[in-house]
Amino acid sequence: MARAFSLVDVFANGALGGNPLAVVHDAEALGDAEMLQLTRWLNFSETSFLLPPTDAGADYRVRIFTPDRELPFAGHPTLGSAHAWLAAGGVPRLGGELVQECGVGLVPLRVADGLIGFAAPPLLREGPVDDADRDDVLALLGIEGADVLDMAWADNGPGWIAVRLASAEAVLALAPARSWPRRIEVGVVGAHPAGGEVAFEIRTFFTDQALVVREDPVTGSFNAAAAQWQVAQGLAGGCWRAAQGQAMGHDGVVHLDAREAGRLWVSGACRTIVQGSLSGDACVLNHPAA
Repeated sequence: MARAFSLVDVFANGALGGNPLAVVHDAEALGDAEMLQLTRWLNFSETSFLLPPTDAGADYRVRIFTPDRELPFAGHPTLGSAHAWLAAGGVPRLGGELVQECGVGLVPLRVADGLIGFAAPPLLREGPVDDADRDDVLALLGIEGADVLDMAWADNGPGWIAVRLASAEAVLALAPARSWPRRIEVGVVGAHPAGGEVAFEIRTFFTDQALVVREDPVTGSFNAAAAQWQVAQGLAGGCWRAAQGQAMGHDGVVHLDAREAGRLWVSGACRTIVQGSLSGDACVLNHPAA
């Protein structure tokens, strides 16, 4: 059967400024291999697949794939999937709050002031990195240890190591390696001068299935993890905004809100750019006869 398909721009501060997400609706008949094959063909950083929930507390379930693996959680697919589900006529059971089921469990979402936000899930791994991982990160980024103010695990699904540099300018000046011999996910944050429209500049780098180092335009999962890390260190609080994508010619803005006790909200604008359908056999693998 044909399946509805949405292409959503997530976290954009202007036209086509965010991170594109492909969303496949009614995906319950698709297997892991079909989902991965379509994700590789589309070649976006992630593609999400909407399914009926298996948990009675959720409005819908989403599976999130990169071109080489499934992720238990990712930020811009969470927001883009919620946007696509609502645009397709989804009605939240709880009224103003949605509940998404994914690999890390149930993730609350809300719609407010024209933005969609998710409540950041707890970190799966945090704390200091060992010397070998630290050396890897420094070599990947092409910087010295003296350039780093702090480095720690900030993993909420993809596997991020967070790096804090002295300034947004230092973040934008990074020229990382083009390839790396093993999987690595590194997010970098640096502060803008006080009083500006955005508080921090973010960049994220990861290896793909060919071990090529790629940069993500705007990364909700790392923005969530970095914000939790910064709040714990007393470097951020209340409401603030982070920018990402400038180094790639994108204009992404992430809205962070830590005013609610026990919750950090990560929000952004979402806009449907393409709405259509996949042909009935688009996701069907053709296996050679035995």
